[in-house]
Amino acid sequence: MVEHAPATLDAVFHALADRTRRAMLRNLSGKVLSISEIAEPFAMSFAAASKHVKVLESAGLVRRTVQGRTHLCSLEAEGLREATDWLSFYDRFWSDRLDALDEMIGQRAGDRP
Repeated sequence: MVEHAPATLDAVFHALADRTRRAMLRNLSGKVLSISEIAEPFAMSFAAASKHVKVLESAGLVRRTVQGRTHLCSLEAEGLREATDWLSFYDRFWSDRLDALDEMIGQRAGDRP
């Protein structure tokens, strides 16, 4: 199994645990948005959206740049790689288990008259 830095992986899963932050990430895919634009679909204040973005930044999922008074955010998809790698272990685990179950069912079906 791939070893990961626990604090980084914890931060990623913490950030992804909130549905608003997951939606923000989806909205950022393929485009750069200001904090105000990020807040708009959620009818939340700039301050509330900024707090969510800080969590995403801390997890390495969003990059924020400041141009004058405008805070622009972009998706850092590389930050998702660690979580994907961690989850892929369980994907392989369940695939192996289901393959074994399928084989067992096939063997039992062959035993019937």
